[in-house]
Amino acid sequence: MARTTLKRNHEQRIVSGHLWVYLGNVAEVEGEPSPGDIVDVCAANGEWLGRGYYNPHSQIVIRLLSRSDEPIDDAFFAERIRRAREWRARFMPGATSYRLVYSEGDRLPGLIVDKYEDVLVVQFLTLGMDVRREQIVRVLAELERPRAIYERSDVPSRKYEGLEPRTGLLWGELPPQPMVIRENGLAFEVDVATGQKTGYFLDQKENRQALAPLVDGARVLDVFCHNGPFSIHALHYGARAVLGVDSSAQALETARRNAARNGFADAVRFVEANAFDFLRELERSGERFDVVILDPPAFAKSKAHFAAARRGYKEINLRGIKLLRPGGFLVTCSCSHHMPADAFYDLVLEAASDARRPLRLVEWRGQAKDHPVLAGVPETSYLKCLICEAL
Repeated sequence: MARTTLKRNHEQRIVSGHLWVYLGNVAEVEGEPSPGDIVDVCAANGEWLGRGYYNPHSQIVIRLLSRSDEPIDDAFFAERIRRAREWRARFMPGATSYRLVYSEGDRLPGLIVDKYEDVLVVQFLTLGMDVRREQIVRVLAELERPRAIYERSDVPSRKYEGLEPRTGLLWGELPPQPMVIRENGLAFEVDVATGQKTGYFLDQKENRQALAPLVDGARVLDVFCHNGPFSIHALHYGARAVLGVDSSAQALETARRNAARNGFADAVRFVEANAFDFLRELERSGERFDVVILDPPAFAKSKAHFAAARRGYKEINLRGIKLLRPGGFLVTCSCSHHMPADAFYDLVLEAASDARRPLRLVEWRGQAKDHPVLAGVPETSYLKCLICEAL
């Protein structure tokens, strides 16, 4: 097996729990590993640190798979996936749709597996996982016995690994799309072939549950509502009326079907509009709400976009806070890893200050437990959800 040796004093991130070795960390490569091959990683003093897959064409040249001297074979992947499944069974008992494998969070960097009832949707984000595609599909089929395994490797990050986008059926027979999944006792349409991400935003499941003590009898504004899961959860937990806004006509059509499917068609109104403009119009017309939910897309897609993203997040929070009645609740989210939690918290407080509305913290939340955060890998923590009372 090929062996890589790190530069002196470049091992600390790996020792502290991170799984990525950058090109600039490597002093020497012994042997002639091909892209995707498994290589050992050693510190400058010769200490063996682990093994992972190798891609000399990526800035992240090695992603660690194991810190034990074990073969990376079918049994290895089966054991990791079994452990991932046990984690979900422990912390999300009874769930039938969830993220089964969350990349680094489940110590399988570059692999995403989402379970939608009896259909698995997979993403191979890195070269090292892509070359093991058939092996992983074989293991998943044996362990999970799904109706179908569908690939959605159509994410922009693949280009940094020298990979083209790819989608399609890998195993079994895909049921007609869209299909229906259950979440928190509610029914939602999911199209695994054409929907955003892998078809649904599973990471917000527990934050949608957190609406329960906030919305009974409330008038709710759901901004960036997409296909309506926050809106429909709010109605399920007792909201008297919901106004949802999104710029996607297609997403709103799905939202209307989801509302009807759950018996809430008459209690919710969905509007196609630019969120920033729409909130200004609501403010000018004197509208007020008991709960405002802000779940925008990732404004900060890279560090270079941070300043502009911060302005966008602050503006949308300022507009949302101004629309709250005294004692109303703000549920505000950011799904961008490049927007750190402390920076997000600070900008929400700045928005509240500009609106002259003190905030009282109800709770600070993150992604659902099927997106586990691996200590030492800050990139696994990305979703922020802040719930506050506007006084």
